[in-house]
Amino acid sequence: MRAQYALTIWDFPFFPIILRRKQTIFIMEDLKYHYKYPHPSVTTDCVIFGFDGTKINVLFIERGIEPFKGRWAFPGGFLKMDETALEGAKRELFEETGMKDAYIRQFHTFSAVDRDPRERVITIAYYALVRISEVKAGDDAAKAQWFSLDQVPSLAFDHDMILRQALSALRKQIHFEPIGFELLPEKFTMTQLQRLYEAILDVKFDRRNFSNKMLKLGLLTELDEKLTLVNKKVAFLYKFNPECYREMKEKGFRLEF
Repeated sequence: MRAQYALTIWDFPFFPIILRRKQTIFIMEDLKYHYKYPHPSVTTDCVIFGFDGTKINVLFIERGIEPFKGRWAFPGGFLKMDETALEGAKRELFEETGMKDAYIRQFHTFSAVDRDPRERVITIAYYALVRISEVKAGDDAAKAQWFSLDQVPSLAFDHDMILRQALSALRKQIHFEPIGFELLPEKFTMTQLQRLYEAILDVKFDRRNFSNKMLKLGLLTELDEKLTLVNKKVAFLYKFNPECYREMKEKGFRLEF
């Protein structure tokens, strides 16, 4: 049974100032422990990466309100009382892209005291990998826009730092998990795969060496289909082989270039 106890209104600063006289009210104790000290708010921010065939792109939302009105920011928002951080990040991802099953991974928590001028806010940051062609614009699509990494606009809050750490986390994880395939179409050429890895890691690979390494790994299934290029040359098409990856993961997968 929940205990019932008396409280004096003027002991609590959040009651309206118009309440001048002492009043005693009775409330039900819903929580076993209740602390009076200030609590920080918690948000999630989702760095959404896409690949346009040449460059890595990031999805930003233009802020329509203060603070930082008119600047660009990652999709994000305050956590609801009945959801986990992951559920909050997936909700934001779905609202902006229409995607429910995209790859998403938590990479850092940002807790600088002055990161938000409104109040004390801690944000739990995730990055998501999506195929740009499959993205469906959300309700505020007019304020959402893709930017390549070399054309990132002025960002709100500490989102420039969040972007740097998200990109660093992505570059590290791609050596331990073939997450790059989440950014490619289901069927792709070796050239498309090489360009993706070059865009993520910001390096250039020898075409033959890259192809040999990828084929030796066994992560690719060569299809009977071919793609005719603009120069009328023909390129083989491949698919990612998840079964092979699961077997390699059990042995300890690491991709080195």
